[in-house]
Amino acid sequence: MNPARKPFAAWLAAAVTTVALLSTSLPSQAGWGWWRHYRPAPDLVTKLEQQGKYTTLLTALELTGLKETVATADALTIFAPTDDAFAALPDGTLEALIADPDTLTQILLYHVVGGKQSASELLRQTTATTLQGAPVLVTYEHWQARVNGHVIRPANLRAKNGFIHSIGSVLIPPAGDVQIASILDVLRLDGRFSTLLTALELTGLDGAVADSPSLSLFAPTDEAFAALPSGTLDALIADPDLLAEILLYHVTGQASGIHQLYRMGSVETLQGGDVRVGFRNWKFTINDAAVLALNVRAPNGIIQVIDQVLVPPTKPASLLELLKADGRFTTLVAALEAAGLDGALSGDTPLTVFAPTDDAFSRLPSGTVEALLADPDTLANILLYHVVPGDRDLHSLRDERRVETLNGQSVHIWRLWHRYFFVNRAYIQQSDLMADNGRAHVITRVLLPPTSGGGDDEEDDD
Repeated sequence: MNPARKPFAAWLAAAVTTVALLSTSLPSQAGWGWWRHYRPAPDLVTKLEQQGKYTTLLTALELTGLKETVATADALTIFAPTDDAFAALPDGTLEALIADPDTLTQILLYHVVGGKQSASELLRQTTATTLQGAPVLVTYEHWQARVNGHVIRPANLRAKNGFIHSIGSVLIPPAGDVQIASILDVLRLDGRFSTLLTALELTGLDGAVADSPSLSLFAPTDEAFAALPSGTLDALIADPDLLAEILLYHVTGQASGIHQLYRMGSVETLQGGDVRVGFRNWKFTINDAAVLALNVRAPNGIIQVIDQVLVPPTKPASLLELLKADGRFTTLVAALEAAGLDGALSGDTPLTVFAPTDDAFSRLPSGTVEALLADPDTLANILLYHVVPGDRDLHSLRDERRVETLNGQSVHIWRLWHRYFFVNRAYIQQSDLMADNGRAHVITRVLLPPTSGGGDDEEDDD
């Protein structure tokens, strides 16, 4: 995709999300003429009665003596199961609840949160304590708001004393005393992360995740772990050190929302390697994993739920090995060998390389590559203009802006739309390919050192 179109796609996705949430707050039965005939909003009970699909819920509220409370309370938010939701309970369950008012009361109170809280307000806090005492989990997944995994549709039915969020399932309170104090508690409440929680315990990382003040966690579901090749999970469980390295590759040291991560492009994990944050097919991605639920908030961080286990890339011993193994840099490798610089990229001294792909060399005027290969001194000067001393990640280069290369001249690192990075006029297609002696940033043009009459054009930041 053209770099200029990518941020628009992400912006459009965010706009669709916002419109979807806000549109549900318009009165559903008044049509386009609702604004002509203002009527005072009814209370929550009257609003439920008007909808015609909450008969069982209203009957349950009556049986437990909660109906009057819901009608007269100052401010409540109700997750309202439809009649179809109650009908979907296992045979005999509803009858048993009607015969046990105390249990029925606890279940109904688990559907009620204090205050007038719209879907967007609930999403911002993720967990909300119900009047039953246990929390519910409100997430945004597959373009829909959900409570405990169940779709809220429609949301934001307004009443005089609160909001109604319609759901197609009856919520069952969790067993025991559930308190939300950390990321781990949110994972347990969600219910899809038994394997991840077990892995954190086996490696002793559960305490660190619970106690750290600010983290971002890319959380693979149980299905993601089950999708690993046969025997992989068992092998990881038997090797706690390797398992810990993989788990740390799912954690960053700062709580960041998905849009902030996307603007960064890549982010360093506690394992030391970087993950790429992208957007394709209308989904945010972490490396090749799709983000299923966005910005699940916990007291000490933010969770992005993903559908694959992230595997840290194996670092080659040297930059030269990295370039050879990748397959996109055959011309660059041949040029390094012709100029006698291949040894420098195999040494112990840390270096950062702006690596033009084969396609980048093919865009040079006809005969240019052949002429350079026949002129090792000129070729070496150009290649050294692609190398910066030290192991430099993209963001540190961007902060410095002008960075001196090994040929003595400087390159200009700049950013377009807070997301797309360039060196001079070359787009940085991929950043932070790691080797033991440095890293490479993949670029789409060959950099030409400036001459006294000018050189590679530069741009100013947005």
